[in-house]
Amino acid sequence: MLLLRNLAFYLVFYLGSVIYVLSAVASIPLGARALGWVVDRWCCFHRTCAQVFLGISVRLEGAPTAGAALYAVRHESFFEAIDAPCLFDRPVPFAKRELFRIPGWGRAAEAYGCVPVAREEGARALRAMVASARTYSAQGRPLVIFPEGTRVPHGERRQLQAGFAGLYKLLGLPVVPVAVDSGPLYHRRLKRPGTITYRFAEPIAPGLPRAEVERQVIEAINALNAGSPAA
Repeated sequence: MLLLRNLAFYLVFYLGSVIYVLSAVASIPLGARALGWVVDRWCCFHRTCAQVFLGISVRLEGAPTAGAALYAVRHESFFEAIDAPCLFDRPVPFAKRELFRIPGWGRAAEAYGCVPVAREEGARALRAMVASARTYSAQGRPLVIFPEGTRVPHGERRQLQAGFAGLYKLLGLPVVPVAVDSGPLYHRRLKRPGTITYRFAEPIAPGLPRAEVERQVIEAINALNAGSPAA
């Protein structure tokens, strides 16, 4: 039964996603509001498919803060990456530049406001990221980053990518760490039923030394890993 439910999820979600991506590209000339509506519908569609076919529900502990902020989200699976528009109002995710090469999706992501991350370009890439982030933040949009830089198995801790500290210092925004425990359920292949929890920590004020802000973020985004075995 678990295998059949997974097959149904993959069939319905990915076929539906093709339609949403094409709709997103088609909506670009209509403006940001139309594109944002399509992205929101895709996110809701994903959550519905996860609930109906996989038996996955979502629980929130806390909520996004008022005002501009940089949200540092634990990254255990694709679930939280797809789910960001369900958590935030028109978020601005930082995403690997390679993803922008996906036909259709890349064009829609750029128009929506995703910020490409090119770690190999060093300081030049960081300056471009900061410039884009400041523009979107001034519009009242929340910034969302996965500071570990890649998916990390549940129960495992990793250091943050160097770019996070640079963004924190140059943007001068509070950081809100967000823990998530999607890894044990939302595997790359065989996904399992259960509840995925997001836990929003208290905002961390700007201006802290790098070692201190990284320590606080690492502790907070791993808050749901305590006592849990790695997936």
